[in-house]
Amino acid sequence: MDDVPLSTLPPGQSGHVVSLDRAHPLRRRLLELGFVRGAKVTVIRCAPLGDPTELRIGGAALALRKSDLHGITVRQ
Repeated sequence: MDDVPLSTLPPGQSGHVVSLDRAHPLRRRLLELGFVRGAKVTVIRCAPLGDPTELRIGGAALALRKSDLHGITVRQ
């Protein structure tokens, strides 16, 4: 099992949140959206130019920019 940045997961892959960077500018909002330790997150698809990325977490679908995914570490 590897810990990788969420931004590196290709569409169709899932992982469980390991950590969220304390200095992340959206930390509080991401926590409210369910990016807590152990939560399962799945990459659904990426926009044609690679940004944003559609994710599924806790039954909700949302889109985040690649730059916002860098501070989120997941375990595959």
